[in-house]
Amino acid sequence: MISRMWFLHIVAVISLGIFFFVASSSAEQAPYSSFVKDAKLAPPVMYFDYIVIGGGTSGCALAATLSQGEAKILLLERGGLPYGNPNITNIGGFPETLADTSPTSASQFFLSMDGVFNHRARVLGGGSAINAGFYSRASSDYVASAGWNPRLVNESYEWVENKVVFQPPMLTWQSAVRDGLLEAGVSPHHGFTYEHLPGTKVGGTMFDQNGYRHTAADLLEYADPTKISVYLHATVYQILIRTIPAGQKPKAYGVYFRDSNGIRHMAYLNNGPMNEIILSSGALGSPQLLMLSGIGPANQLRDQGIKVILDQPNVGQGMSDNPMNAVFIPSPRPVELSLIQVVGITQVGSFIEAASGFFELVWARGMAQEVSKFENQTDHPFTIPFNENMQAMPGPDPYRYANIQAGVILEKIAGPFSAGYLELQSRDPNDNPRVTFNYFKDPRDLQRCVQGMEIVRRVVESRHLSSFHYPFATMQTLMSMMLTYPINMRPKHVTATYSLEQFCVDTVMTLWHYHGGCQVGRVVDQNYKVIGVDSLRVIDGSTFYNSPGTNPQATVMMLGRYMGQRILQDRNLH
Repeated sequence: MISRMWFLHIVAVISLGIFFFVASSSAEQAPYSSFVKDAKLAPPVMYFDYIVIGGGTSGCALAATLSQGEAKILLLERGGLPYGNPNITNIGGFPETLADTSPTSASQFFLSMDGVFNHRARVLGGGSAINAGFYSRASSDYVASAGWNPRLVNESYEWVENKVVFQPPMLTWQSAVRDGLLEAGVSPHHGFTYEHLPGTKVGGTMFDQNGYRHTAADLLEYADPTKISVYLHATVYQILIRTIPAGQKPKAYGVYFRDSNGIRHMAYLNNGPMNEIILSSGALGSPQLLMLSGIGPANQLRDQGIKVILDQPNVGQGMSDNPMNAVFIPSPRPVELSLIQVVGITQVGSFIEAASGFFELVWARGMAQEVSKFENQTDHPFTIPFNENMQAMPGPDPYRYANIQAGVILEKIAGPFSAGYLELQSRDPNDNPRVTFNYFKDPRDLQRCVQGMEIVRRVVESRHLSSFHYPFATMQTLMSMMLTYPINMRPKHVTATYSLEQFCVDTVMTLWHYHGGCQVGRVVDQNYKVIGVDSLRVIDGSTFYNSPGTNPQATVMMLGRYMGQRILQDRNLH
C-alpha cells in the first residue's frame, strides 16, 4: 500500500478529459480544527455557493471535492466527530456502537416495519464510521447501467482508496472461510482485489494494520480549508424553496437548521446560476428532508400539515434492503477478531461473507428493550402477520448464548427485487421515518436466499472449517440455535429448523445496505438534479435501484467524488 502521506503532496489539474487528484498545500489533517466547528458557533445567517446536507459516506467526498474549486462550501452534519470515540475508531468497538441507543449515539437505532433491527448513522463519516469496514467496488455492468463514465469512476475510486482503504491480514478463520468457499465451488480464487469478480476474493478494509478505523470523514483531508465550513450537531429542518414567480419551477435557495441547543440558524445560497443545495443525507434522510420541505406524496404531506411545494409520489418509494441470513458457529479453538474480509460472489445471486471473534450478543437484548419503548410511544405499533398454521418456536432462554467465541458466516442476496416505501412519522427530522422493506415479497429473493444458504451449508461442512466447530454442530443444529437468538422481532417457527425457506423468512437481518427513496429517473434525473425543482440535487445511496457490489460504501464514496468533479467541470464551462 502506497503511503497516505505521499498523496498529500500531489497536485494536478483536471479538465473534461484529464482527471486530477488534489491535496491543497494548506490541507489539514483529521480531526481538523480550522474548518470543522460545533453548530453552536455558527452565525445566525450565512451565505455559500454550495450547501451540502449530510456529512456521511457521500457527503464528505462531495464537499471535499467541491472545495477544490473556487466556490464556498457549507457542509452540515447532524452528528459529531468520529475521532476520539474508541467504539468507532477501534475494530473491537463495532458491536458496542450498534448497541448504543442513547440520543447522541453515532448509531441511531430504528426498527423497520418488517420487524428487523436496523441503524442509521449520526456522525461525520456516516455509515463508514459505524459499519464493518469492508470495501469492494461495483461491477463494470453496474457502472455501465448507471451511465457513469468508466474512466472517471476508476479515478474516483482510486482517490478514495489512496486515503482510507487497506489490505486486511488473512488469519486463521478468514483463511479457512476462503478455502471453504473454494471447496464449496465458489471459484475461481482472485486473491486480494477491490474489483467485483465472480468467485472468491479478499476485499479491502477501512481498518489499518493497527485495527484503527478510517472513515469518509478522512476524505476531508483533501479539502481546501479556506473554501469549506463544516458544522457538527447541525440538524436541518427544512430546505427553503421559492415558488414565485408563477409559471416557473420552484427553486431551492437556503436551509434552516438547529444546533444542539435548539437555536435556529439560516444558510442561504449566494446569487449565481450554478449554486446549489445538495442532499447527501442517505436513504432515510434524503427522502425524509424532501418531504419535510414540501416535495413528496401530496396526501402524506398534507396529513403532516406540510405545505405541498411539489406533488412527487415517487419520493420515499423503492426502498430496499438486502436481506441477510447467518449462522453462528461456536468454535472449540481460538479465532481472531475479524470483520468482513473474504467474500464469495456466487453464480446464484448471493454473496457469502464471514466474521469472527468473541461475540457479545447482549446487544440484542438492548434492541428488544428499545422495541418495547417504540411500541409504547408510537401510535403505529409494529406488528408482524402470524401464520396460524405454524407454531411459534419453543425453546429456552434466548440469551443463554450471550457470550460466545465463534465465527459467523452470512449470506446476503444481490439486488434485491423486493421493494417497499418510507413514510414520515412526524415533522421532526430527529424522528426516523417509518420504513417498510418488504423482505422476500418477491419470490426470486427467497429463492436466492435458499440457494445462498445451501452454499453456506457446504462451506460449514467443508474440510477447511472442520476444526472450527464442534462435532455435533451440524447445519441443522446451527440453524436451530439461530432461532433462539433475539436477532429480530419476527415470529419463529418450528419448521424453520428444517426448511431453508422458513429459516430465511424467520431469521432475516440487515447488513445496513438499504437504499432507494430518491431514485434516478423517478425523483432525480441522470445528473442527480431533483426533477421539477431548480438548484437542488440528491447525491447518495437513496438514488440507487440496487445495492452496488457486495457492499455499497465504496461506490457511495466514489459517487460523491465523481459527481463533485462533474459539478466542477460544469461550473468551469459556464
